[in-house]
Amino acid sequence: MSFRSELKEFLMRGSVVDMAVGIVIGGAFGKIVTSFVNDILMPPIALISNQGQFTDLKIVLRQAVMEGTEIASPAVTWNYGTFIQAIVDFLIIGTAIFLVIKGMNSMKRKKEEAPAPAPEPTKEETLLTEIRDLLKNK
Repeated sequence: MSFRSELKEFLMRGSVVDMAVGIVIGGAFGKIVTSFVNDILMPPIALISNQGQFTDLKIVLRQAVMEGTEIASPAVTWNYGTFIQAIVDFLIIGTAIFLVIKGMNSMKRKKEEAPAPAPEPTKEETLLTEIRDLLKNK
């Protein structure tokens, strides 16, 4: 089998296509969640905590060193506001994925719980049942 045909077979499998669609949708969903956190959720929290922007929360470990108007050495900061914002993003995305998977699993369970139709008896079983019924009637 040639490399090209193997690659085509691999890429056309349903699971690979499903995975690709999931990645694209997940990326778009991640952008939506990031925008929600950055633009909707965090500004009121920053307002409550009397900070200008939540991402501006930081601890300066070393001040910037200036030589005239030039920055000789930039400041070293611990940007915990950005980190907390990333954690909130993760929690929202993780919760959404959990809910989607939980919904899919419950639909899958319902499908599995549906009773399978009883198989039809074979000709031998039907004949034996008739014989049994005839012997009961004697």
